[in-house]
Amino acid sequence: MKQTFLLIIVLILASCGGDKPQSIEAIIEAGNIEVLKTKKAELSTQAATIATELELIEKAIAEKDPKEGVLVTTMTVKDTLFNHYVEIQGNVETKQNVLVYPEYQGTLLRVNVKEGQRVSKGQILGRIDDGGISNQVAQLETQAALAKTTFERQERLWNQKIGSEIQYLQAKTQYESAQDMVKQMKSQLSRTVVKAPFSGIVDDVITEQGTVVSPGMALFRIVNLNNMYVTAEVPETYLTTVRKGKDVSVFFPVLNETIKATIRQAGDYINPSNRSFPIEVAVPNKKGNIKPNLTARLSINDYTVDNAILIPLNVINENAEGKQYVYTAFAKADTNTIVAKQQIIETGKSQGDKIEVLSGLKSGDLIIVEGARSVKDNQEVRILTY
Repeated sequence: MKQTFLLIIVLILASCGGDKPQSIEAIIEAGNIEVLKTKKAELSTQAATIATELELIEKAIAEKDPKEGVLVTTMTVKDTLFNHYVEIQGNVETKQNVLVYPEYQGTLLRVNVKEGQRVSKGQILGRIDDGGISNQVAQLETQAALAKTTFERQERLWNQKIGSEIQYLQAKTQYESAQDMVKQMKSQLSRTVVKAPFSGIVDDVITEQGTVVSPGMALFRIVNLNNMYVTAEVPETYLTTVRKGKDVSVFFPVLNETIKATIRQAGDYINPSNRSFPIEVAVPNKKGNIKPNLTARLSINDYTVDNAILIPLNVINENAEGKQYVYTAFAKADTNTIVAKQQIIETGKSQGDKIEVLSGLKSGDLIIVEGARSVKDNQEVRILTY
């Protein structure tokens, strides 16, 4: 085998012709890194060509002389952890991304914040001209104070059995009515103050100071980037495997960043238009670089086997009946020869260039890899070792 390999190398080098090639020793001694890299690439190309031609020659020899055997490479099947992932595209969202609208009509007297400013929940963002409501509140508070004094005096007299019950009840009613009027007017006055609905960042100041505003006219946009999540639509075929708590790898192409997360919510409703259901994946945003509407790619671990049999996809063949098979290599008991044996298999899920074998192979089996499409059942083979 080695003699044949060396002979082919000599023939290929001899066929190049031309000037006498510089020896490897001379190139190394010269120390030119570019020449060394070029020579390495040249030798690698020649080696690949030789290996291909050698396989063709071995196949031809096997056809002409079956006793010689086909040259193959093998791999030993082993138990391994197998994780299968569903790849889908998602979109970043946040429930705390809102436009702030006024509750009162009037002139926007003051804007207290600027774009990019961090605000707390309840912080005053701006004030609207109240049109004299504050003066009315002051007057009603004065009237309420007088009604309180009158009621307290009438209550003391009533406790001393002085005066009539109707006078006491009238004073009480007037006091309570005055209190209600003050509360109502203060509630109306509070609508002239625009406050932050939650803690976050002022993303946009939409309306400038001095503008006449009214309900339905946006003033500010507030965004909280701490509670971000990714939404995606998952095909209904994964309904039983993609569930709440499943591990997810979230990749953001624009950021070139991957985050490990879990599914926090899986929908119970199948969308009839695309036969899918929604999921939500919470993503931490410590750097603050994950923004709403950012595109994300989700890899969801929907299937895991601790002791799976995995083999390369390219070694699998299919017979006339549509059954999949591979060739295993085993030594005959009565001779020292090794033969290929066709083995029917049943496959499961694939990931990349590997596929799970559900039945037909076990740990320790020797399968043929290179040369798998050149051998026949019960044909003698020779295993190439590197």
